Amino acid sequence: MQTETDQLSLTFAALADPTRRAILARLARGEATVTELAAPFDMSLPAISKHLKVLQRAGLIEQGRQAQWRPCRLKPERLRDVADWVGEYRRHWEVSFDRLDDYLRELQTGETNDDDRNR
Repeated sequence: MQTETDQLSLTFAALADPTRRAILARLARGEATVTELAAPFDMSLPAISKHLKVLQRAGLIEQGRQAQWRPCRLKPERLRDVADWVGEYRRHWEVSFDRLDDYLRELQTGETNDDDRNR
């Protein structure tokens, strides 16, 4: 369990940065070189490379090798792990939201009844 938690920590830390999330969104459309990934950002290639290293360490991407090119590709397994982890709490959230909906309906009904009585 500790290893899973550590991996989740790495993954969440990698996902915490908007640049890295944008890189992942681009890679979801297909492989890209570092230069292609850097194009939309106002930062140096070394800065983009640091972001890529964080994503690699978290297991979210991998870099291949094709001649002098090192295309990056998304590794969706870690994202699936995050989705599974979050999914464990989904039932709790749904129950909590259902209770909140019920409570709000009660408040609205009570206000309507109070308004009718005050007329």
